[in-house]
Amino acid sequence: MRKFCACALLPLCLGFVSLAHAAGDDHFPSNEDLRHVRSMSQPRLSPDGHSVLVQITDSTADGAKTHIWLVDVQQNTARQLTFTPASEKRGESSAEWMPDGNAILFLAHRGEHTQLYQLPMNGGEAHPFEVKLAPPVDESTRPGAIPPASGTPSATSAKPEPVECDVERYFIAPDGRNIAILVHDPETPGEKKEQDAKADAVWVDHDPHASRLYLLDPATGKITPTAVPPDVEHVAWAPHSDRLLAIAEGMNDAGDVAPDATAWTVSVADPAHPSQIKSVPATIGAASWSHDAASVFFLAQSQADAPPGYEDLYQLGLSDSAPHNLSADFTGSMGHDVPLSVGDSVLEPVETGTRTTVMRFTGNRREPLTFTTSTVAQLNTNQSKSAWVWIGASGNQLPTLYYATKLGENPKTLNTPSLLSAPWTQIEPQVVSWKSDNFTVEGLLYLPPQAANQKVPLIVDVHGGPTGAFNDSWNAFSEFLLGHGWAILRPNPRGSTGYGAAFAAANKNDLGGGDYRDIMTGVDSVIARFPIDPNKLALMGYSYGGEMAGFVEGQTDRFKAIISGAPVIDQESEYGTESGSWYDRWFYNGYPWEHAADAWRQSPLANASHAKTPFMLLQGESDRTDPLGQSEEMYRALRQKGVPVDLIKYPREDHGPLAGGIFGSPSPEPWHGFDGRQRIVDFLNKAFGN
Repeated sequence: MRKFCACALLPLCLGFVSLAHAAGDDHFPSNEDLRHVRSMSQPRLSPDGHSVLVQITDSTADGAKTHIWLVDVQQNTARQLTFTPASEKRGESSAEWMPDGNAILFLAHRGEHTQLYQLPMNGGEAHPFEVKLAPPVDESTRPGAIPPASGTPSATSAKPEPVECDVERYFIAPDGRNIAILVHDPETPGEKKEQDAKADAVWVDHDPHASRLYLLDPATGKITPTAVPPDVEHVAWAPHSDRLLAIAEGMNDAGDVAPDATAWTVSVADPAHPSQIKSVPATIGAASWSHDAASVFFLAQSQADAPPGYEDLYQLGLSDSAPHNLSADFTGSMGHDVPLSVGDSVLEPVETGTRTTVMRFTGNRREPLTFTTSTVAQLNTNQSKSAWVWIGASGNQLPTLYYATKLGENPKTLNTPSLLSAPWTQIEPQVVSWKSDNFTVEGLLYLPPQAANQKVPLIVDVHGGPTGAFNDSWNAFSEFLLGHGWAILRPNPRGSTGYGAAFAAANKNDLGGGDYRDIMTGVDSVIARFPIDPNKLALMGYSYGGEMAGFVEGQTDRFKAIISGAPVIDQESEYGTESGSWYDRWFYNGYPWEHAADAWRQSPLANASHAKTPFMLLQGESDRTDPLGQSEEMYRALRQKGVPVDLIKYPREDHGPLAGGIFGSPSPEPWHGFDGRQRIVDFLNKAFGN
């Protein structure tokens, strides 16, 4: 992909070309409209290349259940394949083709368990595989169990009976003769009895239960355990189906102390004796085999000094001693999809600036593939590589399913269910850039139709991460804000992905410093170049964006309102209560209690005594990423300081789901997103004097 620097240099008049239409022709979404948005994901091309499975998630108003649809490529028609009983709330997901194309598999929660279903494509009902396993762990029989185990020692040590299990993930062998399934250790009758008796004390980080790898024979239903150590996270089949690669994470959050992933090869003929690949790093993530099964491709932590989770693409010959970094010094950022082997090359999504595409890596050569949209996601093909499907979108184009027989050729647009209940006006964002310190910083600027005739308020929207980025892709929430006549600036300050490892690492030990300056110089830049009312500025953000909102609160009074979703407010208290800390401690060079001054300097709470701007906090009560206490700390500080502050708490909501619901993604919570958007609009209208 290319950075569209030229777009940032367009004359002011060209910024209004797309706005030259009558305001009466516009239809921007209402708050209720965002409750009626569906989503699309996981396209899967059939073995013959003539059909595509795609997952459609119902809108929030319809319960946000997921279903599997079938798209006929030649007729260009779509029909729903799976339906959910009224008593179930989750729907069907994770559909895959059997290699002969005669059936599909999918996961669905029916009754008490998530089961693996097979649906014949020549007609008939879907039926589940019976996944019953003898529990490998039964805590109710351990010494000192409460209530004490009853019966004689010989009775309590008897082999447990098989019980029904939940299938978490599955991976079909290329020849279809085996299916690798990941199953979390089932609850035994004795453990259920303990729970019912409220003997439910939790010994933190000592849970013996985990996800384990089994092989399922779809023809006979036979299930064979493997000896790959738990927790197993990912599986990749070798091209000839004779073996597989399994990635396991250390149990009981071992990775929070230090990276702890391991890779194993497993022979189908001898699953009881896996072999560890010891030369892969402990940060290994998604992985796949080369076409000749002589090497593996995988993603793992970058060799550059970059935030945890910032990955490079590697190739390891199974006879070699060290991996080869295929993406070293790449000036964009790697995606997180499973690498896709094609002949002597491997394909992987990448971010470059505000765009995403797919890069072809062949040895030390790199070639970006060409697509018709600004963002590309979920590229998929079949075993014969006879065709390709993907989801493409742009700032003014909804996600669309595309099909091509060859990558690089003009694709066919496939008909899928409409994602909107009614058409909306689509405003194309402009890529703008500005100088900040020694960096060139980019962002996306959305201008409402009113900007053609008058100065308009500006909402600065800060992304999460900080190793995240705003891409030039369709966004329902931006359309919603544009409908109120507000411009939106979505900056990618230092620390963002898409601009290389050095840029992603540039806010190390400097959160709220250079990244804050990048945002504020961006505000000054767009005010100077576009019809923005400098007296009507507001800032909002979620997660790291919410943290930045806290930094802004204590450093400037230029904004009329600040909205913070699920923020970090105090680095040390957040570090001790969040679900995972490995990522955070990179930013202040170690444990916060050993670098207390650095941790406090990078805490928004440190500058709360300087706060003046009306502030609103949106927080999920079940958030473990940035726990509830963070918002409560900020709320108490500002309230006692006399600053106008509101804290809105949402029961049952975790970190990502609450954000998705507010920003317009389907959510099983029918009204939380609606409530959040309504409060945002009311808060901003009051601040702007509307």
